[in-house]
Amino acid sequence: QVRLVESGGGLVQTGGSLRLSCVAYGRAPGRYGMGWWRQAPGKGREFVAGIGWSDGASTHYADSVKGRFTISKDDTKNAVYLQMDSLKPEDTAVYYCTSKLYGLAFIGEDVWDDWGQGTQVTVSS
Repeated sequence: QVRLVESGGGLVQTGGSLRLSCVAYGRAPGRYGMGWWRQAPGKGREFVAGIGWSDGASTHYADSVKGRFTISKDDTKNAVYLQMDSLKPEDTAVYYCTSKLYGLAFIGEDVWDDWGQGTQVTVSS
């Protein structure tokens, strides 16, 4: 059974940075598109960033994080990362890692194969 484990969340001040990590267990590396979604209190889950499965894969970002967040992956470690800079209070949410076999950089919420348990990110003003 595939398990995605996120880490790196925490409390940071406005303008600060955090780096989220997600490691996949229970499957062979490579061939997986990866993504990050988030859910703020009282709101629905929203797409943050995604990276396609292939070498030199394309990336896709939500407009709200474009230019501030960077997604990357390391297939040798079966991992995906989200570097978050210039954080704002509205970035406060639980962040979830997702994966899909042969997934593209952006696919709908219902299409992802696997989801992590989430890691809390809180940005204070």
